[in-house]
This record gives sequence, structure tokens and C-alpha cells, in this order.
Amino acid sequence: MSTFKAIVIATVASLVAVLGAATAALAVDELNVAPGRTILGPGVAIHGYDPVAFFTEGAAVIGSAGFAVSHAGATYRFSSKEHQAKFEANPDKYVPAFGGFCAYGVSVGAKFDGDPRFWRVVDGTLYLNLNRSIQQTWLKDVPGNIKKAKKTWRNIESKDPESLS
Repeated sequence: MSTFKAIVIATVASLVAVLGAATAALAVDELNVAPGRTILGPGVAIHGYDPVAFFTEGAAVIGSAGFAVSHAGATYRFSSKEHQAKFEANPDKYVPAFGGFCAYGVSVGAKFDGDPRFWRVVDGTLYLNLNRSIQQTWLKDVPGNIKKAKKTWRNIESKDPESLS
């Protein structure tokens, strides 16, 4: 291998590592986004599930990389072109509350992973929870937990999840 080729390969590898680290750093702050980049740029939101399907089908449905949109620092995937178009027309209607972090976690001042298998749409907003057990706790006082989470979110939104434990 020529010296020039080795330098080019090393430079590209370094750039990929830097971009990956930068993307991962962004992912832990305000959005619960998978680290790394997609073809569109930012990492995947809500584990690749279709955010529109929660509203239209009442189900957690996996999206496809073939139907994807980059929005506000995250790549959202959809199960159909129709769902993609609905999202593009009004993304704020479909993105999960609290950047996709667990709604109960936010109510207690933490940023837990939001698992799209444990979700609820309440008053037109999608909320995710960490797991079934946490969701059961959250469901005991949904209005109270949402109120606490909205107040707490203002203070933790831009904080790294690890700094909150």
C-alpha cells in the first residue's frame, strides 16, 4: 500500500470517528437518539419505530429506512410513504414528548431510555416509558406525572442523562 493511500485511509477513519463522537454527544442531550449517523444524517429516533403509527394505528410499528425524514436532530422512520407525508406536514404533532425519553423518568428528574413498546398517546401527545413496570407506575397518575415532567423537563432538557443519576 502506498504511503499516500495509507494517509488517506487514516484521515478518513479519523474523520468518521470524530463525526461519530460528535453525533453521539448530541444524542445524549435533548433527544433520545441512537448514536451514529444515518444516510440522512442524525441518528435514529424512537428505536426506528414509526411515530405516526401510534396515532393512526394505535400500535408500535417498526419504520423503514426507505421512508425516513431528518427532523430537529433526529432521523424518524415510517412504515409507509403516507405516514412519512403526514409527519412532514406536521412533525410536532408526532414527535414524542421529552425528546423520546421515558415520561416517568423525566417526572422524577431522570433521562431513561424511552421504549416505544411502552407508550401512550395522551391529549394528542406521544409519551414513552422505560419498561412495563415503570409504565404501570406512570399510569397510576398520568395527569400528575405529565405535569411534574413538564416542569422538570425545563431543568434537565439540555443535561447529559449520566449527570442526572
